[in-house]
Amino acid sequence: MSSHNTFKVPSKTITVTQDIKGSKFITTSGRAEDRIKAKEFIEHISRKHKDATHNCYAFIAGNPYNTADIGFGDDGEVPGTAGKPMLSVLQHKNIGEIAVVVTRYFGGTKLGTGGLVRAYTSSVQKALNKLPLEKYQPIRTLTISFEYQYENSVRQILNMYEVRIKDANYKEEVNITIQFYESLFDKILEDLKNYLSGKFKLVGE
Repeated sequence: MSSHNTFKVPSKTITVTQDIKGSKFITTSGRAEDRIKAKEFIEHISRKHKDATHNCYAFIAGNPYNTADIGFGDDGEVPGTAGKPMLSVLQHKNIGEIAVVVTRYFGGTKLGTGGLVRAYTSSVQKALNKLPLEKYQPIRTLTISFEYQYENSVRQILNMYEVRIKDANYKEEVNITIQFYESLFDKILEDLKNYLSGKFKLVGE
C-alpha cells in the first residue's frame, strides 16, 4: 500500500523535438497536479502552437496508480494512433502529476497507422528520458485552534518550517489553517506541544 503513495513527478517543464519524414514533432511535458491543471497545460501548449497540424495529448493528473485521473486526445489524428499510445508510455513509467502534448507540423509525407503510433510513442519516450523528476511529497491541510496568547509562538513554528498559511480566523480562539508536506507533521506537532503545553486542537483531513 505504501509503495503506491511513493512516485516521481516532473520538477520542470521541458520540450524535445524530433523530425520524422519531414514532419516535426515537438513534445512538451510538465507537472499537472490535478485534472484542471492538466487541461490548462494542454490548452496553453495548444494555443502556443495553434498553427500546428495536431496537438495530441495525454495526462496522469495525480497518483499514477489511480486510473481515475487520466486522459488523452488525438486532435484529428487517426483515432488510436496518438493519445492512447502516449498515455500507455506514461503509465509504464509510473510518473504522476504529468501532462504531455505532442505537437505535429505535417511535412507532406503520410506515416500510416503504424508509423503514427511509433512517432508519437517515441516522441514521449524521448521527452521522458530527459525530463527531470523529483519525489512526490503529499501535502496535508490542518486547522490549529488555540488561545490568543499563543499566536506568536505558533507563527514562529510555522515560519520555521516554511508552512503555508491558507486562512486565519479570529473568534473565541485563533484558528489558523495551514498546508505543509506530510513528512513535516511529526516535527510540527512536537513543537506545538512543547511551545503551547498541549493547549491547542487540530482539525484536519
